Amino acid sequence: MIEALPTSHPGVADVVVLAGARAPAGAPPTLLIEAPHGATLPAHYEQLRAQLRSRLPDDLHEFFFVNTDVGSWEYGLRVAERVLDNMPDQTAMVIRCLIPRTFVDTNRRVDGGGGALGRGELTAAMPPFVDDPADHALLHALHRAYFTLVARAYAAICGRGGLALIPHTYGPRTLGIERVDVDIVAQLRAAHAPGIVERWPLRAEIDLLTRTPEGEELAPPGIADELRSAYAVIGLTALQNHTYNLHPASVGHDWSRRYPGRVLCLEVRRDLIVERWRWNEAMRADPAAIDRVARPLAEALTSRLTR
Repeated sequence: MIEALPTSHPGVADVVVLAGARAPAGAPPTLLIEAPHGATLPAHYEQLRAQLRSRLPDDLHEFFFVNTDVGSWEYGLRVAERVLDNMPDQTAMVIRCLIPRTFVDTNRRVDGGGGALGRGELTAAMPPFVDDPADHALLHALHRAYFTLVARAYAAICGRGGLALIPHTYGPRTLGIERVDVDIVAQLRAAHAPGIVERWPLRAEIDLLTRTPEGEELAPPGIADELRSAYAVIGLTALQNHTYNLHPASVGHDWSRRYPGRVLCLEVRRDLIVERWRWNEAMRADPAAIDRVARPLAEALTSRLTR
């Protein structure tokens, strides 16, 4: 039985199917782009915040701006467009999550707690400052709706031999913040103070998340070496599992394990792909920088889809 393709769900996800110039009508997608942290616009934040009853920290929007994956959906979309330029008889599905990770992270198991961020562990699905039971019920329902939607996409595409890309972006430095808590805004302001922020270690320009903490490789075979070489040619340094890896607390890990060799996750340093880096303000992706990042990914995915 072929899994039915998902469609857009207001407040949960935008789903777009792109068709190559010669794709037959109704052709099933062979490529999935899933941006689980795609809720990057101020409107995404404000719309959900207005529905919550919890007494949230003042100026929480600053946390939203620094923690949201600006540019991830944009470079994921550009990858899909380039793949279809290369393979005009194919189609691709692009999913953009609309749920801000400030309130619930759809790339976490919903019942998972957070770990020590300084040791490369991950934030919790839901932060402690969301403490109203009605908010918990709402956010659990949104998380469940998103998970159900993307599960159908993975089954329909990766389950039939297609490939998936999970694009992320991250801030340029690993800040000395161990845990997200009610004082997260104060922690962020202190970490970004002049004379302090420069001390934090720079992250890899591109981090390919290909293996579990135990060293098990789950990404498409050979793709990491191919991408590292391709990015080096255009002056970008791609490392492998440098800041993060396929941590079992992430849903990206679960998709990679369910469909081994079919899913690629990566992080791109956000300051390299936005027009102007300001940690506590809204940022816009730079189209030229987005295309630069997308090109090697599209070539690597195309070569595997044509085998």
